[in-house]
Amino acid sequence: MVFFNSERSLLVRPLILVLLLSACGISCGNSASKTAELENANRQSQNNEVFTVTQATAVAREVPAVIAATGSLIASESSDIAPRAAGKVVNVGVNVGEFVGQGTIIAKLDERDAQLQLAQATANVAQTVSAVRQAEARLGLAVNGSFSAGAIPEVRAANAIYEQAIAELRQAEANEKRYRELVETGDVSLQNYENYRTLRDTARARVSNALQNLEGARNAARQNNEAIKSAQAAVNAAGTQIDLAKQAIADTVIRAPFAGFISNRPVAVGEFVTTATAVATLLRTNPIKAQLQVAEANVPYISIGRGVSIEVDAYRDRKFAGTITAINPALETTSRSVIVEASIENGDNALRTGMFATANITREGGSTGIFVPKAAVINDQSTQAFRAFVIQDGVVKLRVVQLGTEENDFVQILTGINADETVATSNLDKLYEGAKVSF
Repeated sequence: MVFFNSERSLLVRPLILVLLLSACGISCGNSASKTAELENANRQSQNNEVFTVTQATAVAREVPAVIAATGSLIASESSDIAPRAAGKVVNVGVNVGEFVGQGTIIAKLDERDAQLQLAQATANVAQTVSAVRQAEARLGLAVNGSFSAGAIPEVRAANAIYEQAIAELRQAEANEKRYRELVETGDVSLQNYENYRTLRDTARARVSNALQNLEGARNAARQNNEAIKSAQAAVNAAGTQIDLAKQAIADTVIRAPFAGFISNRPVAVGEFVTTATAVATLLRTNPIKAQLQVAEANVPYISIGRGVSIEVDAYRDRKFAGTITAINPALETTSRSVIVEASIENGDNALRTGMFATANITREGGSTGIFVPKAAVINDQSTQAFRAFVIQDGVVKLRVVQLGTEENDFVQILTGINADETVATSNLDKLYEGAKVSF
């Protein structure tokens, strides 16, 4: 066994340390070299990879100047529906919150009294029509025939008697004249002439009497014709009663005057209602009305017909368009603002009354803005910044952008992208500065 003294031990230790460091250097140098080679290989692989993307062009368009406002949505029309007749409710066909179309049955009243009125009016019509037919029969008229006094049988008979009396008078006058001439020549006696003169005077009396009878028959026919007119007027009056009875039956059905939502329905089956009783409250919500507060300083820039875009918390991803329809001429003294009403299109009835709305009202002026599809912008969570990739000669350039307003599927770029530049709209999570792309 060999022992080293302390001096020799001190000489050996540095030598061992040198040998160990030399061995470590060789091994560690080989590992670092391999790591560098792998990184170079990965970088070379990335530089050679080509990503397939879709593209779009940044466009410049006019951005209108807007006035910000807030307010609430209310129904464009609200109607407390009341019946046109009093009665007992026998059926209610709607519930609160239900959407109904124009003409939908809201409720129905008992119609038995109206049906009785209709039956009575129908009977009155039949009775008055019978009276007309009797009056026509007395005059010898056909049903609904036209009146002519000369065609009435009594008038025709009286006229025949009158004409016969006229003929007899003419014969008697001729005889009287001939015998008067014979008396003057002395061919007949005066007594004989007196007989013919008497016959003439009698014929004249008969003509006068026949004429009176004819006029009497004519007057009677006219009176009967007036009776027909009176009876026909009674028919018309009875027909009016039928129409009123039918209307009374129709009035027992209460219908929606326009399309909208039922917001209140205070009556139930069995209740008695009058024309002053509201059986339901109906709200028209298409279009819906927005009541907006506009600051005093912006009042000069508001006018009827200006465009409005509103947003509500219930649909943050949607904007609803409309126009200004009314401007209150007086300002509120507390807030120094004016109430402006806007009509908002609400075809799918997404907007409801009472919702809080933020609005942008267009005004004169504006500027030019750069817009790209929303798909061209991503939110970098690590930097809390928005990024986009501009394509130049098949290579992407990373741009940090600042966003403005949104319009449908496009977003305004305030800074970072210029008009007519091409941007990538797909595979954004794989792209980086200098990446190669194809389409």
